[in-house]
Formats: sequence, C-alpha cells, structure tokens
Amino acid sequence: MVPVKSVGREAILLVGGEGTRLRPLTLTTPKPMLPVAGVPITVHQIKRAKAAGITRIILGTSYRSDVFADHLGNGAALGVDIVYAHEEQPLGTGGAIRNAAQFLRSGPSEPVVVFNGDVLSGVDIDMLIERHLAADAAVSLHLTRVDDPRRYGLVPTNSEDLVTDFREKPQTEQEIITDQINAGCYVFRRDVVNVIPADTVVSVERETFPFLLQSGARVLGVVDGSYWLDLGTPWDYVRGSCDVVTGIAPGSDHAPAECLVLARASVAEDAVVDGGTTVGESAIVEAGARIHSSVLLSGAIVEAGAHVTASAIGRRARIGAGCVVTGAVIGDDAVIDDGVVVVDGSRIDPGQRLSI
Repeated sequence: MVPVKSVGREAILLVGGEGTRLRPLTLTTPKPMLPVAGVPITVHQIKRAKAAGITRIILGTSYRSDVFADHLGNGAALGVDIVYAHEEQPLGTGGAIRNAAQFLRSGPSEPVVVFNGDVLSGVDIDMLIERHLAADAAVSLHLTRVDDPRRYGLVPTNSEDLVTDFREKPQTEQEIITDQINAGCYVFRRDVVNVIPADTVVSVERETFPFLLQSGARVLGVVDGSYWLDLGTPWDYVRGSCDVVTGIAPGSDHAPAECLVLARASVAEDAVVDGGTTVGESAIVEAGARIHSSVLLSGAIVEAGAHVTASAIGRRARIGAGCVVTGAVIGDDAVIDDGVVVVDGSRIDPGQRLSI
C-alpha cells in the first residue's frame, strides 16, 4: 500500500558549487542563479518542489551565498520557507547534505528530497517520494537514460528496481554496463542522512551511496524518462533555456514560443529573434540583427546587423555592429567591437574587449 502524501515535506537544495565549467558567466553569478528563460535555475527547482508538497527548503550554500539570500529571502514570495546552511569551505555533495541536515525538522523515518542545483528536470517528484516510501528504501535515486553515458556515473538496477552497483564515469566500452545514470535528485529517509560524517568533505555519489549499498541498505533506482539536462556547461545552459522557451522542457510561465522578450527589452522590428532565445530585461537588439537559440542577459546590447547563434551574452555586454558570434559565451560587461567574428567554443572574460 502506498502511503498517503503528508503535508509539509522538506527538501535540501545544493547550490554551493562554483560552476567552474560555466565560466565566465559564473565569475559574477553563482551557477544556480543564472536565469533559464528569465528565471533563476534555483527558482525553477523551488517551484517544482512546492508543486510536490514541499514547504520547507534548506539551501546548501557556499560560493557567493549572499546572492541567494538577497534574491530569495525567506522564500515567502515563492510560497515556501527557505533556510540557509552555509559552508565556510566546500564539503562536497555528501558533506553539504550533512551540513544542511542540522536545520531539518522531519522525523527519523520521513522522506527528505535532495536536489542538485544545476539540473533542469521534469521528473515527477511526488511519484519519486511515493516509490521511495512504498519500497521502504533508505535512499531512492532518480535515474535517467542517456545515449552516451561516459560523462556520468552508471547506476544499474535489478528487476525490483533496487540498485546493484555504482560505477563512476566508464573509460571503455566494456565498462558501460547500463545506460542508466544518476540524475541528481534523491529521496533520503531522514535518519539515513546521519550516516554521512559531519564537517567532512564527502561525495555522496562516490562514497555515501556505495557505502549504503555495501552495508545492505535498500537503495532504490527510479528510472524516469521525462526531460532532463545537466546545465554544467555554457552550451548546455543555453540549450536548457531555449528548451524551456520553446516548450520542450518544463518550467515556463509563458506559452511555448520562438523567443521570450523580458521587461523593458527592445527588439527592432526587422531583427530576427528565434530558436528559443531569451532577450533579458533592458537588453537591446538593433536593426537587422539575427539572434538564434541564445541567451541575452539583462542589459546586453546586440548592435545593427550582428548575428548571434547558440551563445550566451552576459549582463551589459555589447556585441558590435556586423559581428558574428557563434557557440560562444561572452562575460558580463565585455565588448566585442564592430565586425569581429567570435568562433565556436570561445569564452570571453567579464570586461574584456575584442577588436579586429
């Protein structure tokens, strides 16, 4: 029998990472606070948590923790209670969970949901909790299937959906024993969190989960085929934002569209903006410009005739007239002078100026 959903569930949201793979955007903004379709990643996750009956969220912060508090406050505007658990030194995923646990109010056998702060997902959180409770599991993991699992930790399961092994990023074809990977959302029984050593750097993926499995604990793996994307690189970040705008991914407050133009932004009548592009608050797109599948953060300027494709343009950055920017990430306040071509994979630091 599946237990009835209780009221007032709790969650831990891990938002302490420095986001080194997303630089230069994260040199000025913590990764979980980067806007996806105009809304910070963290806010997307909080809204989904609230929809699953979670009313209290512990934010595990470290890098630029002040940004979260300034933007989210106590959570009242989002209809949840937000508490902050700050790490003076990064403690890893497991250590961050243990550090945040000091603020939990849940009873020993109650479920606590844990989210990684850099994932865009459509997983049914309520379903995951119910599966966890029905299986009487110590911890349950959301798993997803990917075409190329070499970048991820593999999590094979048996016919009862119990995890049989944890294998970190495979190096050879022979090591790829499943296409199921850890998708970064977990449900812990509250007392199991105390297995993680306090005040210690711990990886929940490499240490805590394998330890639980070796100890004979019931570790459930729930495969869910809904939308999932790790936003760890600038290009995945841009893709995720475009997917939300076009309706491929969940989370938009707007109808699916070719572009999203936010408040006080200006787009010239003959400019072409499509492919799920977000034009941030007070950003400007001038005459004849073409913006495809990109993210323009607040105050960015794309001047006349410039072409921007599959790129992220930082706050107040300026792309000069006639520029071509493809597959690039431009930091806050950077300037790309007229006519410059910025090629795939380029990363331009905040405040930098590029000229012909």
